[in-house]
Amino acid sequence: MNNSQNTSIVIGANGGIGNALTNILLESGQQVIRGVRQKDEYSHPSVKTVEVDATSWDSVDNLFEEAESSAGPVYGVALCVGSILIKPAHITREEEFDRTMALNLKSAFAVVRSASKRMMKTGGSIVLVSSCAALKGIPNHEAIAAAKAGVIGLAQSAAATYAHNGIRINCVAPGLTRSKMSSAIVNNEAALKASCKMHPLGRIGEPNEVARAIAWFLSPDQGWVTGQVLGIDGGLSSLASMPRG
Repeated sequence: MNNSQNTSIVIGANGGIGNALTNILLESGQQVIRGVRQKDEYSHPSVKTVEVDATSWDSVDNLFEEAESSAGPVYGVALCVGSILIKPAHITREEEFDRTMALNLKSAFAVVRSASKRMMKTGGSIVLVSSCAALKGIPNHEAIAAAKAGVIGLAQSAAATYAHNGIRINCVAPGLTRSKMSSAIVNNEAALKASCKMHPLGRIGEPNEVARAIAWFLSPDQGWVTGQVLGIDGGLSSLASMPRG
């Protein structure tokens, strides 16, 4: 990795996946800019933390400007911001739908928009987070499935648009992963047991497992990979689950 490929932005860096990804990138020798909704107590000598509202185009633009002013051109960016809404369409409130779209799809568009403008001359790698709910029909996931399916459509269209600029855009699509975001499910014994049964491998995911896939996509070593969606979901999106005793 040369110096022009040594800086990545992780947005949502204080979440489970974002924090794990930050640590993986640091261990690989990368310079990391953390984008977080509110400043936290994270401290590392080679990490700059910037407050960002990922649903605001101006705020995301400002994040990239601050990153470039302190670290030079940015090669990689990963958006680890999102939400979970498990509710059927007929009882979903309009404000819940709008919030789900903003956190998951609008934020992804804001990142692609800001990153692509700056990477047109240098190339780079953008990784978005979708969901296995966008790949397989799962009951009571209508709003989040719609938003995350939009993320896939955005990633693949933008990958086609910017491929000639050397910009690679890919997605990971996790199943349920242990994090602060999923704590309401993970900390409920019955809900957790049901979720584990849904996944053919019989368990939910860990943040490091998703983060390692994002890091793989971000790496310039994967310069021949773009427009891809990788399910990190214990087989949920592609396999039938056998009954478990």
